[in-house]
Amino acid sequence: MAAIVHLTSAHPRYDTRIFVKQCRSLAALGHAVTLVVADGLGDACADGVRVVDVGRLAGRANRVLRTTRRVLQAARRLDADVYQLHDPELVPAGLHLKRLGKTVIFDSHEDVPAQLLAKPYLSPLARRLLSAGYAACERHAYRRFDGLVAATPFIRERLRHLHPNTVDVNNYPTLQEFDAVPDWDGKVAEVCYVGSISAIRGIRELVRACELLRSPARLSLVGSFAEPALAREVAYFPGWKRVDAHGHLGRAGVQAAMRRAVAGLVTLHPVVNYLDALPVKMFEYMAAGLPVIASRFPLWQEIVEGNGCGVCVDPGNPAAIAAAIDHFCLHPQVARRMGENGRRAVLARYNWHSEAGKLAGLYDGLLAARAQAGHPAASGAHQACG
Repeated sequence: MAAIVHLTSAHPRYDTRIFVKQCRSLAALGHAVTLVVADGLGDACADGVRVVDVGRLAGRANRVLRTTRRVLQAARRLDADVYQLHDPELVPAGLHLKRLGKTVIFDSHEDVPAQLLAKPYLSPLARRLLSAGYAACERHAYRRFDGLVAATPFIRERLRHLHPNTVDVNNYPTLQEFDAVPDWDGKVAEVCYVGSISAIRGIRELVRACELLRSPARLSLVGSFAEPALAREVAYFPGWKRVDAHGHLGRAGVQAAMRRAVAGLVTLHPVVNYLDALPVKMFEYMAAGLPVIASRFPLWQEIVEGNGCGVCVDPGNPAAIAAAIDHFCLHPQVARRMGENGRRAVLARYNWHSEAGKLAGLYDGLLAARAQAGHPAASGAHQACG
């Protein structure tokens, strides 16, 4: 078994993709797994994974310039066999670790050049320059790493020409978390949105849709506003009186919101980095037995309408969103049938079990290559979390 370190300068320590799925899965295989974070909550040990905290610094500039140095320093002290990076700003750290003879994987959670083109706080010129600059960084750096992980098949295909050892590890739900059969008798007239709340994720249209509802439905928001000014703005919309804003909740709170709801919403705007994305919330709604109200993107239509587990609407049309909400609230038997269809699709295909096997296969290949090259086991192999 090997000493493995996952590095993040931006994500929370118990991030679903990084900690809950990847780190725990690798630890369950017997590897000594450490997760380096920068949240200021201190070191910890959970589910067989060591968590090493380098401290939190406020501000985006600090995160990119100073936090990344702290993360690299911690990575060097841990002296692992394999390092997996989860943030674009850690690419230079990955190149440094490669120069030390380490095995390095980059995990592309997003199509970063496309994502930069949609950043609302940047000017159009800055977006184009940063997007082109990061694409050049990918061409330089990714070829030097030992493998790439992509969060979707679309990102995998885009990156495969940069590195042949690229595998998609999709962010599908863990079945254990959604093993309870939905109790439709206990549901209320409520729909839920789970995730970060922003303009391009459709919050204005969701609250506007609440003004147009014919059913008694309420909107349950589970997540934090990315833009404080936007939170103040939508609170003045007439539809806000139909909204229950819970803020960020832990996994138990998310589960409770889904248990109450009759449908889940994922009506993101058609910006370039969303069109081919596979949002985890969509599959979690399906796993929880909820019908999905999703944006009418071709890929999402193939999943949602192809599996008969919801409807796809124009995300810029509050009336269409309201009609979909009313349909499920006023026809609970339809909602239940579509929810059951979605749950079956997750049990059969869209679940973490198969994705964990892909991740394990990537590590097995890299560790075998490392052993064949004569690299001794790193000292970090003795630092397992008890």
